Amino acid sequence: MMPLPGRFLTSVLVRRDGDLFLFDAGEGTQVSIKLLNLRWKKISAIFISHMHADHVTGLPGILMLSSQVDRSEPLYIIGPQKLQEYVESQRRILDMYINYEIRFIPVETGIVYSGDGFTVQAFPLRHTKPCYGYCLVEEKRKGEFFPDKAEALGVPRGKLWGVLQGGSPVTLDDGRVIESGMVMGPSRDGRKISYVTDTMYFPEIADYVHDSDILFCEGMFEKALKETAMEKKHMTSYEAGLVARDSGSLKLCLQHYSPRYSDRELRILERDAVSVFPGTVLTRDRMSFSIPLKD
Repeated sequence: MMPLPGRFLTSVLVRRDGDLFLFDAGEGTQVSIKLLNLRWKKISAIFISHMHADHVTGLPGILMLSSQVDRSEPLYIIGPQKLQEYVESQRRILDMYINYEIRFIPVETGIVYSGDGFTVQAFPLRHTKPCYGYCLVEEKRKGEFFPDKAEALGVPRGKLWGVLQGGSPVTLDDGRVIESGMVMGPSRDGRKISYVTDTMYFPEIADYVHDSDILFCEGMFEKALKETAMEKKHMTSYEAGLVARDSGSLKLCLQHYSPRYSDRELRILERDAVSVFPGTVLTRDRMSFSIPLKD
């Protein structure tokens, strides 16, 4: 809820094939982007969970700095209805110079953004204001091509191999029809990144974020403060561990900590989550994680 020395407010940046996708824009976000030497104009879309100040106060600075990088592509901003009003009022009152197109998309349950080979899906959370979580989900990729199988079936190298890799059958000179599945492995799952913050715990969260490669999830309070978490409609780190476990996620990245915890005391939150989900990471500012493609 408040920035601390060495601990800015909430944001997660995803880089995929050169494009950047920002989830929430708390105070200090633009500083971290600069320190990471990332290119502003590569931010394709910004996804805001809800209209509380600690998740949007970094947005005006990002929008102004993006005008300094000769941007030609539109910037998509996805979030609650009042987000457009907030941004437009900031532009008017601060006389912000914006030299590129901003396209607002009101968030609702379902697919809110799509690109080449992926979608971003939104789902409702339970907080003191309307709040949404997001999943960036890649489409399935084609299976692996096996050249030895193609050669064994008598398919000559060249164009026909490409046809088979594209999923279509080919007819050989002897009249045999070779189906793509005869030389291709099964389709491979894409990657999935999920973002959950500012919500009380409820079991259905696990259904939305199922099979995430990385689940970024708030761990606001320790398990002993469960009643406080429920009152404020936040989660404990233990409950974040439950979501990760029940969703079959591979890695849980805790985020959005209460300022009552010093950096050393954050280990309490980590301990509670690890007790139910060992694959837990206590995230810090500017940490990065690689997500390899699945074989």
